[in-house]
Amino acid sequence: MAGKCCGGNSKFDAEAIKNHVKGKYGQVAINAEERRETSCCGQGTRKDAITRDLYSEAEKEGLPVEALLASMGCANPLALASLNLGEVVLDLGSGGGIDVLLSARRVGPTGKAYGLDMTDEMLELARQNQKRAGVENVEFIRGDIENIPLPDNSVDVIISNCVINLSTDKDLVLREAFRVLRPGGRFAVADIVLTRPISNAAQENLMLWAGCVAGALQRDEYESKLIKAGFVNTEVQVAKTYSVDDAAGLIPDDMAKELNAESIAELMGSFISAFIRADKPKECCCGDRS
Repeated sequence: MAGKCCGGNSKFDAEAIKNHVKGKYGQVAINAEERRETSCCGQGTRKDAITRDLYSEAEKEGLPVEALLASMGCANPLALASLNLGEVVLDLGSGGGIDVLLSARRVGPTGKAYGLDMTDEMLELARQNQKRAGVENVEFIRGDIENIPLPDNSVDVIISNCVINLSTDKDLVLREAFRVLRPGGRFAVADIVLTRPISNAAQENLMLWAGCVAGALQRDEYESKLIKAGFVNTEVQVAKTYSVDDAAGLIPDDMAKELNAESIAELMGSFISAFIRADKPKECCCGDRS
């Protein structure tokens, strides 16, 4: 990851965020392997309002417990992707592999599901979960979502679950997603989206970055970046809203001590879980991909 972040413009800022995110999600993987839950900001021992209750009982059936415990998503991108038999799917930031395993079921043995992640502990957990689930049409690969290690025009569908907000160079992420999608391919992700600007203090809080809030884009900005990357038919839909009652496990303790009830309510009303959809044109190479 590179570029401006946290209100600054030094590479150190981006590297600090990346290292913090890797450390946080590495611990999530360790906790999941030990069958312990983790909250979004790593403060509690139970799922928080963002990450809990994302999948139906039918979807969870047959999945390893460790995959469910490692899920740090904010919605269910499979509800949006409409996967078909034989398609090739790529999950950006695949974590413990839950969405990859679910995708593999839907595309069947003639299709394939890739999971891309930068955290070694998550990749190891995901591969163990693949073995536990007995799924063959899956491959987990190490890499950054800003530099996807797959060829041009090689994927039918890109999914992601509350990961793109963690990147400090979202333009590059979206350009890479556009590059690897085949003409006519679909971009169908779940992510945290801001409904209004948040304070500089919130933007600079590493725990809020790892918790998926501080790095989130505003709705119009997300769509603008998709269009700039070359996508068409862009759409951002509300999947879930949040309130003061959902604050536990989301606002880091050090920040919560500095906020009054009104400020907490304002922060919790500043973001949503969203479904983001876009298509790569069937023909032409358009958009500003510089």
